[in-house]
Amino acid sequence: MSVRAKVSASLVIGVLVAGVAAGCATKPKMIGSGDIVADRQRLMKLNGASWADVQAKAKAGQIEAIAVNAETMALNSMHIPSMFPAGSLTDKSKAKPEVWQKWAEFEAAAKTMEMEASKLREAAKAKNADLTQAIVKDFGKNACGTCHTPFRVPPPRS
Repeated sequence: MSVRAKVSASLVIGVLVAGVAAGCATKPKMIGSGDIVADRQRLMKLNGASWADVQAKAKAGQIEAIAVNAETMALNSMHIPSMFPAGSLTDKSKAKPEVWQKWAEFEAAAKTMEMEASKLREAAKAKNADLTQAIVKDFGKNACGTCHTPFRVPPPRS
């Protein structure tokens, strides 16, 4: 390889390394619509749909198929606190002021959801039908309810 080729190759590599370093140093942008209430409602609807799918799969005995829904709920739960920044209580929101008044409890409720969804995922992946069904039976109370009961305005009765 000639000196000129070595210099050119070194220059190309240097530019690539600098570009990657610059890309890593920039702050990642938050993905979303810009309407935090709408975004968190979308996230919660996704959780609700995943939970409905879990219930249908549990009823049908499709234990291993539950794992993907449980993983979705576990991952979503990690984002819940960031979806409730201070000042995001609006008339479109179903959140109670207690979210921000009892922030540590709210974060703990999201963590509980993550742990319960992770337990469900692992039981389903292991094809442990009895354990999976037991977790499904109490999931609404042990996971969703830890947040919905104290921190969400109940839906209107129909």
